[in-house]
Amino acid sequence: MMASKQPATRWAWVEIDRGALRRNVRAFKALLGPRQKMCCVVKADAYGHGAVECARVMHSMGVDMFAVATVSEGAELREAGISAPILMLSEPPISAIPELIAHEIMPSVYTTEFALAYGECAVQAGTVGKYHLAIETGMNRIGVHYTEALEFMRGIDFHRGIECDGVFTHFATADDPDGWDYKLQCRRFDEAVAALRDAGLSCGTVHCDNTPATILDASTHYDMVRVGVGLYGLQPCDATRPRISLEPVMSVRARVTRTAHPAMGEGVGYGFTYRVPRTAVQICTLPLGYADGLSRTLSNRMEVLYRGERVRQVGNICMDQCMVAIHATPIHPIPEAEYGDTMTIIGRDGHEEITMDEMAELRGTINYEVACNFGMRLEKVYL
Repeated sequence: MMASKQPATRWAWVEIDRGALRRNVRAFKALLGPRQKMCCVVKADAYGHGAVECARVMHSMGVDMFAVATVSEGAELREAGISAPILMLSEPPISAIPELIAHEIMPSVYTTEFALAYGECAVQAGTVGKYHLAIETGMNRIGVHYTEALEFMRGIDFHRGIECDGVFTHFATADDPDGWDYKLQCRRFDEAVAALRDAGLSCGTVHCDNTPATILDASTHYDMVRVGVGLYGLQPCDATRPRISLEPVMSVRARVTRTAHPAMGEGVGYGFTYRVPRTAVQICTLPLGYADGLSRTLSNRMEVLYRGERVRQVGNICMDQCMVAIHATPIHPIPEAEYGDTMTIIGRDGHEEITMDEMAELRGTINYEVACNFGMRLEKVYL
């Protein structure tokens, strides 16, 4: 199969289906009540899908907020004209505060030193710095411990340069909403929020649900949900599959840059981990490798799609290239490839499909990492 668009300078690329992205956003919005907001997580370049273009699509769908991991990610959205509120899901160094204020990025806050420095810088800039209070409820990653949230807020709430726009926590085991650990985090978060409200402190937008919790537990949607990997058509866990229908947004394709018929016994690639067998085999080179997200651990273990058929990757995957073997048999006739033919590494070709989940299982990782890796260097084509 041939892609409708291709980069001019390299025969390997990522395709992003904006229609699928819109349908996924719509599917998540359908889970929410009329007054519940939706925050789209576009960190790590929208999980490799391209943060700016994805945010534009999401913004057109009426989402309420975007979440990023770094100051530069937020600044990139602002410079691209994204005007919706942007939340940074951690607390940056104090030296980053001027950039936060300049680009109107709300940080997560959980240290007094940062909060007060943020307030002072905001006053000097003639503005009020909004933030979200991160509450630690059991994941032990970031945040103010839930038992200390009230004391912490009392220690910073006096400052006229800052304003609490939201309070949140993050679940470690949202894929198991009936589990003890999940329920404990819920209870701790509820206790902390109740303590703040009982003391007359404003909590702003209260939120805790990530993608799996958004799908599996409507009782914790509160004021807003934070949806990440599901927006891109990737299921966060097996439990969510029967609960929501999502469409993969990313495909990865490459065109053949060389074909050859090495003699029997000839090796292919570094270390000759594959040798041509007795029967005739065509070796095709594709211009992508582990620097593009195709992990070297997949060497001699993965398949790609060619003309709707699965063909085997052979030899060690190189930094910038990999090789594929086309081995036709009377039972399984596959036409030989030609220079410039397209092969699919992730995605659908005819009736066959190779998914992020399949590749993640081969790598012993999660689909999140696979998607992020492919987005690092490959040029993106938006359909």
